Amino acid sequence: MNTSQKSGKTIDWSTAKQRLETARIAIEHIWTPTAEATKRVLEERALALAIEPARAEADDEWIEVVEFTLAHERYAVASEHVREVYPLEDFTPLPCTPHFVLGIINLRGEILSVIDIKKFFDLPEKGMTDLNKVIVLESADMAFGIVADVISGMRRISRADIQPSLPTLTGIREDYLQGVTAERVTLLDAEKLLNDEKLIVQDQVAG
Repeated sequence: MNTSQKSGKTIDWSTAKQRLETARIAIEHIWTPTAEATKRVLEERALALAIEPARAEADDEWIEVVEFTLAHERYAVASEHVREVYPLEDFTPLPCTPHFVLGIINLRGEILSVIDIKKFFDLPEKGMTDLNKVIVLESADMAFGIVADVISGMRRISRADIQPSLPTLTGIREDYLQGVTAERVTLLDAEKLLNDEKLIVQDQVAG
């Protein structure tokens, strides 16, 4: 004897099937977005996809730099070439090297040459202080430090604000100049410095 016979009631299978079909349609209606909702979702996705290239393009319009002071003038180098900034606590002078080579430092077991960029650029001498820092520049094939009087910090510079040069900047500085901002921050070409054979101290000593 089945359940319907035990309860004394007969199941109306036609009605049950109709109710199930109604429930299925209702569920599909709940989970299937309307044409308007679908259009809105697609528009939001298209907008998100458009924002990403625009954001990348906007990032390309700026250059992140480490700004520092040399002889009361403001300089900067692209942060992509800066490995770290290290306090100049001690260094060892090297004989038979150009006058702008301050010496070498032991940076956690790594021996790096240090360039006195003021002498290299023929800037006025200020003298060494406890505030001096070494900015370690690095490329795939070269690494050395340059001495800065004061580190101002990191910032972003708009590429559109970088002027090619200034009439007052001539000589060796102009050779390593990437540009000058309206705020008179001189952007050095770190890549050119790292590729300059005159700054390869190891070969000079060996020779």
